[in-house]
Amino acid sequence: MNEPSEVRCTKTKFSLIIWRVCNVCMSLFFALASYVQINDPDAVLWMVAYAIPANLCLLIAIKPHVTETLLWRRIAKLHMLISTAVVSMMGWTLYKEHITNIFQQEEGREFSGLMLILVWLLLCQHSGSSIGALRLSVAVAITIFPFVAWLYYYINKELRTSWPPHCKAAL
Repeated sequence: MNEPSEVRCTKTKFSLIIWRVCNVCMSLFFALASYVQINDPDAVLWMVAYAIPANLCLLIAIKPHVTETLLWRRIAKLHMLISTAVVSMMGWTLYKEHITNIFQQEEGREFSGLMLILVWLLLCQHSGSSIGALRLSVAVAITIFPFVAWLYYYINKELRTSWPPHCKAAL
């Protein structure tokens, strides 16, 4: 059954608004993640790792069709390539050392952060042409998750007791 064009247009505009809000939120999250790296021994590396997706998300929030440009795609794909290599090495290390509580280990948190970056940038690929209900639903779920997880760890002090001093003093 065909919907009237007004209904389709309203759904499309609403979807675009939600998509933009998700990208603003993820841009803020990645910017915050970049900021809290300031006390880390290898701060510059991780600040850049989070700042790039923060800026890519901000560009999507401003102009959603930017994902169709060559420059945006090249930067995103290069970042995903490097992140995939680092995630593979870190994942192997975590597996080899039988680390199960990954959020209690700095490498585990770094691994999780890079995985979040990878999943989000994959989700953003070619989103300028069509967002779609599935992509939008996944985007909303992924957008909510890091904020809830961060809040949970921030409130639950016993989870932070084993963190190194530079992680405790960031925020």
